Amino acid sequence: MHKLLASTHKEFLLLSRDIGAISILFLMPLVLIITITLIQDSTFKTVHDTKIPILIVDNDNGKVSKAVFDGLKNANSFEVIQKHNEDEAKDLVFSGSYQLAIIIPERLSSDLEYKINQNVEGIIEKFAMEESDSTETAPIKAIPSKEIKLYFDPASQIAFKTSVKNGIDKMISQIETASIYKAFQDQITDDPTETIFETDKFITFKEIMPLKDNKEIIPNSVQHNVPAWTLFAIFFIIVPLSINIVKEKSQGTFVRLRTNPVSYATVLGGKTVLYLVVCLVQFVLMLLVGTYLLPAIGLPQLDISGKLPLLFIVAFFAGLAAIGLGLLLGTIAKTQEQSAPFGATFVVILAAIGGVWVPVFIMPKFMQILSNISPMNWGLNAFYDVFLRNGSLLDILPEISLLLLFFILTMGFAIIYNEKKNAV
Repeated sequence: MHKLLASTHKEFLLLSRDIGAISILFLMPLVLIITITLIQDSTFKTVHDTKIPILIVDNDNGKVSKAVFDGLKNANSFEVIQKHNEDEAKDLVFSGSYQLAIIIPERLSSDLEYKINQNVEGIIEKFAMEESDSTETAPIKAIPSKEIKLYFDPASQIAFKTSVKNGIDKMISQIETASIYKAFQDQITDDPTETIFETDKFITFKEIMPLKDNKEIIPNSVQHNVPAWTLFAIFFIIVPLSINIVKEKSQGTFVRLRTNPVSYATVLGGKTVLYLVVCLVQFVLMLLVGTYLLPAIGLPQLDISGKLPLLFIVAFFAGLAAIGLGLLLGTIAKTQEQSAPFGATFVVILAAIGGVWVPVFIMPKFMQILSNISPMNWGLNAFYDVFLRNGSLLDILPEISLLLLFFILTMGFAIIYNEKKNAV
């Protein structure tokens, strides 16, 4: 134990003399989490808080265009701006001034009504012919199909385009259905006040959210970003840790340590203790930022009430996994030029496939399978279990077990590699 404490004290002295490294370890993650959360906050806000300005050119001026116009306004997702010229609207969208322009064609309402009435009359006449055995039918006037044009900014994301198209298609379908019911009712009865068809929705959707104190728990940008980028900061510790080990080897410190009766496991143990404390301090700073600083700049507050013990358990084992990776990299690398770029790049790759940047469920199938081997994915799922799913210790046990196993394996490989290298 005395040797371990002495090794830890040595690592503390080395780190405390490097102000630049301390600044990177503690300040840069805070800047990162504030920046990313500010950028992504709008994607987690309700549609009432953020409205996208779009253009609409109404060449119809009928019931259908009015229904589309009202539907877009009532959705609270868009700020609808009316234009009268299609070319002007198209130029504004293609120049990037607006995300979307909707062009409603001429005679859309009247032609739709005529087409539906024509179809309804045809159905009723067919029943009438079957009863009267008549073969005479009224001539059918061909009505060309109508096309609602959508101009999107070339930089618009596919998800936004799909969402808008599905929303407009749903509105048009509802309008057509209501018009068909009305046309049948007009043919069957002359009393406009009589209700024959019930047009209210029969099937609806209701989203059930988890409850706490009989209140719905609604995820926000802070709950998603604080655990994700805290994990990124914790794993980024492999860069200074691996550089520290390589520097000891290049400066001859490691050779002097070998002359003492101290095993390599004890040397690595001292580094593990110190850098684990650093990881936990990073984690505490992230929680303080999410709880106090982010609300002060207009972002949601991080709710950690009743979750601190589990959160510290996840941070502890995530820190162990990150340190184990840093120890292995520092043991294998021969120069700082090898350890620093590889370590930074490898952390970015682990974050990418682990779901820190892009949710795993929207990745290709192969990448979803690959994400299961990323320790960042295990840590992120454990954090989400606590923050968003109200998980218990039993729920996070599989993830923290994987993180602990990862630490044991990387630590073991580092010790074995060192012993074999020095035995040659």
